[in-house]
Order: sequence, then C-alpha cells, then structure tokens
Amino acid sequence: MYFVCMEDNLIFGTRAVIEALNAGKDIEKIFLQKGLSNELYNQLRQALSGQTVPLQFVPPEKLRRLTDKNHQGVIAYLTEINYYSSEDLLRETFEKGKVPLVLILDRVTDVRNFGAIARGAECAGVDFMIIPSRGAAQINGDAIKTSAGALHRMKVCREDNLKNTIEYLKESGLQVIACHEKTESLIYDADFTKPTAVIMGSEESGISNEYLKRSDLQVKIPMAGNISSLNVSVASGIVLFEALKQRLGRA
Repeated sequence: MYFVCMEDNLIFGTRAVIEALNAGKDIEKIFLQKGLSNELYNQLRQALSGQTVPLQFVPPEKLRRLTDKNHQGVIAYLTEINYYSSEDLLRETFEKGKVPLVLILDRVTDVRNFGAIARGAECAGVDFMIIPSRGAAQINGDAIKTSAGALHRMKVCREDNLKNTIEYLKESGLQVIACHEKTESLIYDADFTKPTAVIMGSEESGISNEYLKRSDLQVKIPMAGNISSLNVSVASGIVLFEALKQRLGRA
C-alpha cells in the first residue's frame, strides 16, 4: 500500500515510492532529502536503476512545503500523461507511411510555455515530442490546461540522453534542424517536406552546443522590430507552421 494525495498526484514515503516504481507507475519527478542514507533508501536506488525518472535532492524545508505527512525524506509526483519510446514512435510513424515531423525541446522548463508549445505542435501535425529526463518542465495540471488538452493527444518521449537520441534520429533518415537566433539561414531556407526533427531551446540559454553541432541545418526566424527574440512557444509555432505550410503545398 502506498499513500497518494489525489489532488496533486503526490506519493510520499520511501516504501510507497518503491512500490509505485515496482508497479510500473509513471513518475514525473522524485524529491529526495539531502543526506538521506538508510537501507530503504538503498532499495529505492535499486528500484530506480535503469529508469529515467528525474531526481532532485532538496533540503527538508522543501519537502515540508509539499506535505506535512510522514514523508521519510522521499516524495514523488505521478505523471499526468504516459511517456513513450522515441524509437517505437518513429517506427510506427514510418509504418503508417507518414513523413515524420518531430519536435525536440532542450531545457524548456516553464510549465505554461511547455503547454502552449504542445498545443501548437498538435495543431501543426507534429508526430511526437521529445524532452530530456532532466531539465524539462514538469507536466502537471497547469501544463495540461495551457495545452487545451493537447497533451492528452500529443505523445511525449522522455529520453535520458538527448545526444544519443538525436544521433538515432539522424541514422533513421531524419534531418535535424536547430532553430536559434545566432545563425544566418532563415526558416524558409529549410526543406521541411523531408523527415525532420526540429530542436527548440530555452529562452535563457538556447540550444546546447552539443546538439547544435549535431544538427544538419541551423535556422532563425526573421525579425523586423527592435526586440531580438521571441517567447519559445511563439517561436515554436512559427517554425512548425512553416513546416505545415510546406507540407500542405507539396501534398
């Protein structure tokens, strides 16, 4: 038996979280008290072996803000959605005879931005989204609401190593297009009618250099005003609907 706060999809207690993991529950994030060390904690680490659940080590005060119950230094949130394997989804997309359009988000941590991006991606016909297991927005009720329910339709993959995932997509025949402002080519220079994965980065630090180096093409959105950057959800929408426009034009 484990303890769940249904309002927040919250599980607390070391054994409770272990049981949830062993039962195959999808967990969004686990908060662990700093300095925790006991036999149950060791069992928890064993249960987490091979999984991509994000861990965050926090002081006791953080845990007390989440619940006043006996949490034993371990609190977890159940996911609001199911996560998928990018390899499985890519194979399914090809088997359906579709030209894949995939969206990769690098360190986009704002919940409402993430929800808005998912909404635009679903409308633009993106086949699935890929996020890192660490450094991504928590997919909670706010994200679902902002997405207008799109996150119940859009399939999301949570990958432990985005670098390897990008390499896999390229080996599978997808071109990888990175969108950021520090380049010369425009989004209109890209051919989105090909199998494509688009990378969008956080507003604070953009796309990681290791992913930029692995991209086939780097493009930017043309700007005419004095402000040199866009909200990432707006930028994602512009890029994805350029892809949709090109694909409809070639249909």
